[in-house]
Amino acid sequence: MTVAVQIQLPRIPAARHLARGALLTLAALLLGLTVQLLLLSGLQQRAAQQAAHDALRATLAEGTAPVAQTNPQGQLLAPGTPVALIDIPELGVHQVVLEGTDSAVLADGPGHRRDTPMPGQAGTSVLMGRAAAYGGPFGGLDHLAAGSAITVTTGQGKARYRVLDIRRAGDPAPAPVAAGKGRLVLVTATGAPYLPRGILRVDADLVTPAAQTPAATIQAGTLPDSEEPLAGGGGVPWPLVMWLQALALASAGAVWAWHRWGRHQTWIVGAPVITVLGLQVAGQATQLLPNLL
Repeated sequence: MTVAVQIQLPRIPAARHLARGALLTLAALLLGLTVQLLLLSGLQQRAAQQAAHDALRATLAEGTAPVAQTNPQGQLLAPGTPVALIDIPELGVHQVVLEGTDSAVLADGPGHRRDTPMPGQAGTSVLMGRAAAYGGPFGGLDHLAAGSAITVTTGQGKARYRVLDIRRAGDPAPAPVAAGKGRLVLVTATGAPYLPRGILRVDADLVTPAAQTPAATIQAGTLPDSEEPLAGGGGVPWPLVMWLQALALASAGAVWAWHRWGRHQTWIVGAPVITVLGLQVAGQATQLLPNLL
């Protein structure tokens, strides 16, 4: 006579399910941030630069490249609009400059501070760029020396600059630029890679004649805080909230499936889903980090 024996699996408390789901969410987020900053951000910036280079080359060929803070219709240039091409031979830098300096814009390349003149024009133009993440286009600025050459190409032609000096917090600024002359200030972060501690500036004087300088539409001091050096993203990050909720739900589902379905099946189905969601969350979260990171 055969007696069937039913084994009753121990019930796992709901609190333990929640703890495991939270740990899985945290692990996916940390892994996603690491992969995003160290690997994917550079690839994304390279692709964005290629698209920006194609767009800028087309507008330069057509003679429609932006030369003011507004477009021909009088509207402010959209953030991310390609406006110039900067070359620093000593550092091997060849980058398209985009309009704006918030974290999202600087993920695609160096940005032009919108309340300053365009490069090549009279006055002080300011360009900002990341030091490490997203290709770190300005990561080598501290290696420039007095006399180094910088060339910026805009819709008004090529402007050549000669570096004056490098300055950090507490260093004296150079004398104000004379009327009708131009200056370029390159801005990035100091400190260890991915751990910004301060701001580094490179001052360079224009050595070619200044181009025609349109009247400013955006006045100094009126930019949002998100476009200041080392500022994080501004506003409520709704995409981040939505992706984070999706990651939390997927993690909770994976913990449930682990006990109800089996670990092997859960790994096969759940790992790709959680990995993709973790990277999406990480991509949105990096926009909250300092824009010069």
